[in-house]
Amino acid sequence: MSASAPTPAQRKANLTSGQGDALVSVVVGTKNSAVTLRRCLDSVVDQTYRPIEIVLVDNFSTDDTVAIAKEYTDRVYSIGPERSSQYNYAFRAAQGDYIYRIDSDFVLDPRIVREATDCLSRGFDVVLVPDTTDTSVSFWARVRSLEKLCFLDDDWNVAARFFRAPVLQALGGYDEDLVAGEDYDLHNRLLRAGYRVGRILHGEVHLAEPRTLREIWDKHYFYGTTLRAFLERNDDRGVRQVLPVRTSYLRHWRDFVQNPDLAAGFLVYQSVKYIAAWRGWSSVKSPGEPHDGGRPSG
Repeated sequence: MSASAPTPAQRKANLTSGQGDALVSVVVGTKNSAVTLRRCLDSVVDQTYRPIEIVLVDNFSTDDTVAIAKEYTDRVYSIGPERSSQYNYAFRAAQGDYIYRIDSDFVLDPRIVREATDCLSRGFDVVLVPDTTDTSVSFWARVRSLEKLCFLDDDWNVAARFFRAPVLQALGGYDEDLVAGEDYDLHNRLLRAGYRVGRILHGEVHLAEPRTLREIWDKHYFYGTTLRAFLERNDDRGVRQVLPVRTSYLRHWRDFVQNPDLAAGFLVYQSVKYIAAWRGWSSVKSPGEPHDGGRPSG
């Protein structure tokens, strides 16, 4: 007979067992995330490190997101209007010595929190957590996996997700005027302030990769409408971070040669991505003019 699934009370108790180590706050942002949330939170419960608290900030979901979240944590808040303000609220509510920001469509390797806390104990202030892609989703997810492979040794197109709590407090968290690129912006400010950035080996798997070119277009069209504010705040690094040609791609030329189908798809993906972003940019008449539509997930 197979073991029965743990009850909500057992899940919550499991996270806080082993009180000898520093508390890690895992901050999760959600909006209509019921499809992926249980897998995400199960991967938090399965971490080899303890103690952990989950702080979940939901942007007024209309599905079962909140009900699922409450099986894992009592720290569930309804916060809007966008993800930067959601995460900043959670950063302030978090009680941990360390804070790990994740999205609700990621599944974590069970060794991440242990590796990241060990990294911080060696004198680093923040940690880069690598992410890969669930390649079973679609051909375009496989293309994204090839792209992410190029970022594993890249110092430009990355953003820290695991922090010492005082670092976030000193920098004020995410810029709430940004609804895209907020993670790059925070990372750029970390570097300007002189904080030390570490890396770990094990990482996250992104579940909600695009299935169609239309999804790619819609996502990057929206990002284009919000790009101006990011570039105004990051003129030193921002332009290089959004360029279509990156040295990390050139360093990994063998991976493209060995996967010609994905290399061809990568050219199509990049073309759609940048044309959509340019159209989004062009649709905004002035920096302060509101745009239509909501933020795509992912």
